[in-house]
Amino acid sequence: MHNLVYLIGRLCEDPDIKQYEDGKSMLTINLAVQRSYKNENGIYETDFIRCILWNGIAAHTSEYCKKGDLVGVKGRIQTRSYEDKETNDKKYITEVIVDKVSFLASKKDTEEKFEDSE
Repeated sequence: MHNLVYLIGRLCEDPDIKQYEDGKSMLTINLAVQRSYKNENGIYETDFIRCILWNGIAAHTSEYCKKGDLVGVKGRIQTRSYEDKETNDKKYITEVIVDKVSFLASKKDTEEKFEDSE
């Protein structure tokens, strides 16, 4: 069996890296990934996928990327659970643990290319 995922999408917010006392750093990003087909109304729907980045990958992404930038990620899907303290219900989270990020284009670059083509 193999757990591998590739995604290309835009960052939903500016990266905000967290530093821990043990020296590790973590970055959580939400990636807006457009589906490859249109719905019944002729609109491409978008999935918002939570991605977790650690240490060097987290630092580089936080330093070089901002909201709206187009990135590619390679990683694995992970599902975890926790108990909601208010309702005592078990909640599940599915996320991508990223081990490679490719910086594809900034939102500014994409807008400039579009404006130049008009």
